[in-house]
Order: sequence, then C-alpha cells, then structure tokens
Amino acid sequence: MCCRGSGASRGASRLRAAGLALALVLPGAPSVAGDQRYEPLSASVRASLHSAVSDHASPEPVFASEIEKDRWLGAMSARLARYLDDEQYRVEFLKTVFYEAQRAGLDPQLVLSVIQVESAFRKYAVSSAKARGYMQVMPFWVKLIGDGDDNLFHLRTNLRYGCTILRHYLDIEKGSLFRALGRYNGSLGKARYPNLVLRAWRRNWYWGDDTVAAGDRQGLGAAN
Repeated sequence: MCCRGSGASRGASRLRAAGLALALVLPGAPSVAGDQRYEPLSASVRASLHSAVSDHASPEPVFASEIEKDRWLGAMSARLARYLDDEQYRVEFLKTVFYEAQRAGLDPQLVLSVIQVESAFRKYAVSSAKARGYMQVMPFWVKLIGDGDDNLFHLRTNLRYGCTILRHYLDIEKGSLFRALGRYNGSLGKARYPNLVLRAWRRNWYWGDDTVAAGDRQGLGAAN
C-alpha cells in the first residue's frame, strides 16, 4: 500500500503541522521577515553609516506645531492600538518612529508601513534568517556599521538601524522606493514586498498629503 505512511512518518507530519501552527500564532513570529544581504561597503560609506547609528541625540521629533504634533500622535496612536495595548508605550514608540524617520529623511508613515509588514509591530520578532526586532535588522549590520554590541531588540536602536539602512538603500537606488524596499527585504526586483508595504501605507498609515501618491507614480504598486 504505497499511500499509507508509517506511524513514524505520520507523527513527523503532525509535528511539522504543529510547528507551522505555532509559527503562525507565537508573539515572536514575524509577518514578512526581512533578510538584508551583506554587501561590501567602501570605507567612506561605512564611516558615514557608523556615524548615523552612533548619534545619541535626544529622540524628540520636530513638528510644524504643537497642534500638528498632537493631531499626528493622536491619530497614529488610535491606529496602532490593535498592535500595542499600552498607550504610554505607543506614544513613546510613535515619537521614536517619527524622530528616526525624520532624521533619516524618510516619511514616518513609510516606516510604520515597513514595520507592519516586517514584524507586525512585534518587538522580539526573529526571522528564520535571524533578522531582529521591529524593523527586522540583520545582526551583521551591528558589526559592519555599529560598535559590535548594540541590542537590536532595543526600540530606538532597532529603529535607528532600520531607518539608516533603508535610507542607504534609497541612496544606492537613486530614490527608487520600489528597488530600495526590495533591497531592504532581500527580494530586489520582486514586486510582492514593495506592494505589501504600499498597501499597508494606503490602508493604515496614510496621513494628509504624504508621499504615498508619489510612490504610486513611481509604479510601486503597478507590478504584480
């Protein structure tokens, strides 16, 4: 009977199924994990990135006005509530996202979209490739541009690295968000990941006249 497996093989199948189920429900399981690839960097680029992740300035974001700050934090906190229960932590998280995005020249809504797709806002998410934290940063970056002992599960450290890396990829790709996002996820040239980020941006994090429309014009969501 070729179609009847042995007890051992059936047990193995059940274990694999159970492992899959656990991967889908455990808090640390990422949504779409990042897998940045190691690429040699010139000394000048490495020094620049090291400087970017080593700055210890106070993470207080700068808004056009206190009213705008309160509006943005209030709106984003309400949207983030389904992922992060603690309101005080949500505000701290959003301030850090805004500061690090602003510092790297990125749209904060883009960064929120990347975090949603990469880790579903799970602080301790770890991918099968060992990418870590909210923005799923690969550990090799700590040795490459950091001081060697940075904790990628620390909120500000993770966002600092993630935003710096994404900015670096945007510069490499001459502003092409599609290609930069592909590099960030380790899927350069494939549409799935950039489209997921754009969809999250449109549906959950759009804020007034931000640059999501510009992403559409670049054809970010055109390829399927």
